Amino acid sequence: VVKEKNRMGECPVWEERENALVYVDINSQKVCRWSPVTNEVQSVSVDARVGSVALRQCGGYVIALGTRFAFLDWDTQEVTTILELEQDKPNNRFNDGKVDPKGRFFAGTMAEETAPGVRARRQGALYTLFPDHSVIKQLDQLDISNGLDWSLDHRTFFHIDSLSYAVHAFSYDVHTGKIACPKLLYHLEKEEQMPDGMCIDAEGKLWVACIDGGRVIRIDPETGKRIQTVRLPTPRITSCCFGGKDYSEMYVTSAYDGLDDATLAKEPHAGEIFKITGLGVKGIPQNLYAA
Repeated sequence: VVKEKNRMGECPVWEERENALVYVDINSQKVCRWSPVTNEVQSVSVDARVGSVALRQCGGYVIALGTRFAFLDWDTQEVTTILELEQDKPNNRFNDGKVDPKGRFFAGTMAEETAPGVRARRQGALYTLFPDHSVIKQLDQLDISNGLDWSLDHRTFFHIDSLSYAVHAFSYDVHTGKIACPKLLYHLEKEEQMPDGMCIDAEGKLWVACIDGGRVIRIDPETGKRIQTVRLPTPRITSCCFGGKDYSEMYVTSAYDGLDDATLAKEPHAGEIFKITGLGVKGIPQNLYAA
């Protein structure tokens, strides 16, 4: 549905109040908004790689860029820093993020590659930004903090550390926002490649985007089994969310960075955004950051 190609399209979020899909292009340092009505993409450039975007209750967005949390005012294009983190790790940046059921913004970090396929290990962490702008560190020694979401009963937090090739489930205290007791939920099979972004549907099942696997997979958290696979027409599938007027459409982002020229020539859809219909299941609205 979006032909304008992204170097690293990520973190799609359906924004009901704008009837639009919001997402980031990490490596182009842009926050983007696509209207299905006008088919137009608008974007705001920021001064660092932007790993994630989420909706704010009072309008505008909260973003995680470089190693800081910030607010983005869409109308003025103004970025206001809330907090800087990890200033001792100049090679780190924020990656995926999402708002929890109580309006807190969870986002994690990762080390950038220093050469193709080379990165310092266990440099990442997962943080929670509270509505009062305080921050706690939830997890440490992560490789690539990535997809995240919460169970429908708000008792479980799901998280992906990409280089573990797995989805983990944590107990989650909705009152404090704290997570604990990680358990392995699902380990990806070889052809599924590496897990990236993730979202939950209205039946409580998880959808995981498989980067370099060219697919999204549906996992049942009760059984830890994959129950569905949807293949997409390009390999670097990065993330997914439900949207549309009744949340029955799935939007899927992709990337063209990381593909060599020969592969790119064979992958005309790399970096585009796709819409999957007919899944027979709906998603749920996004939580809004409560400040």
